[in-house]
Amino acid sequence: MLHEIKNKIERELLYYARLNIKQFYSLSRLSPLLYKHIKEFIICPGKRARPILFIIAYLGFAKKQSKGLYKSAVALELFHDYMLIHDDIIDKSETRRGKLSMHAALDKWLNRYKNSKISGQDLAIAAGDVMHSLAIDVFLSVKENIRRKEMALKKLLRSGVNTASGEFIELLYSLKSINKITKDDIYKVYDLKTANYTFASPLSIGATLAGAKKRDINNLFNYGTYLGRAFQIKDDILGIFGKEGETGKSNLTDLREGKKTILIWQAYRSSNRKNKLVIEKILVKKNIIRKDLKRIQKIIKLSGALSFAKKEVAKLISGAQKYLKNSSMRPEYKNLLNKYAQELLNLL
Repeated sequence: MLHEIKNKIERELLYYARLNIKQFYSLSRLSPLLYKHIKEFIICPGKRARPILFIIAYLGFAKKQSKGLYKSAVALELFHDYMLIHDDIIDKSETRRGKLSMHAALDKWLNRYKNSKISGQDLAIAAGDVMHSLAIDVFLSVKENIRRKEMALKKLLRSGVNTASGEFIELLYSLKSINKITKDDIYKVYDLKTANYTFASPLSIGATLAGAKKRDINNLFNYGTYLGRAFQIKDDILGIFGKEGETGKSNLTDLREGKKTILIWQAYRSSNRKNKLVIEKILVKKNIIRKDLKRIQKIIKLSGALSFAKKEVAKLISGAQKYLKNSSMRPEYKNLLNKYAQELLNLL
């Protein structure tokens, strides 16, 4: 069933990218360059986690599947894509999903113009804004109860507010010394940037659209929050210790951004004065090199922070299960959700 859901989403996404935005929105006529880069970004292979979770939650509570459901699910992928475009600009990341990020690809296109006064970042910001509007519009495609559709759309928009706020707060935290950051600070960013946006919101949006009771919507939201925290911690581990060929991004990215992750925070708390100074210096250093990464990796292992983070993941997954257990979602979809959540977490 999971394979079938993803295949339907992929087909709808491909159809939307190649035909809908070209014909209905006339993007290819307005700007062939804009259309080309948006289309290529949309159809680039990805996990499609958000639309899949949205569909599972909807089917787990709906009396019958409404027309346009899968087209509506495309909105969650478009929302994700527009966030990624802006996020890559903020992070100064040159790659995304193993290919050039949107702004890097547009910078490459601009190389033909000497003395250009615009950058790929300028163009990518505008492209991201277009995708945000496309997402809202396509979400309305589903033929569902108008009140539930309005409530679900509000949840989608609220997830955008939370995600951008989380990005804003995380950037501000980069200005603070690691010794001024608390565990609650870190989880606040995790909840806003990852848990809400990737897990909790797609699940609660799908359940809301299907007409689930408030208690069930809240249980799914809490389930998603716990899973999202676990997912982010595993992603932090991968960011420092993963293989770049598999992650599609540099191991230096998080350090270059001076991110205060649970992994770094616990390593700092559990280190001696000498290693604390090393962590402090690397987090504020402008030019991070491989030598810095290896020093951080060594300190993390030596401090027990890696083991701590893995135990934290296990506790969060256990906590998530309690909320799902209390949900009145249909058993077959509850099992499907559990299976897919395990798949997502095992990817990291």
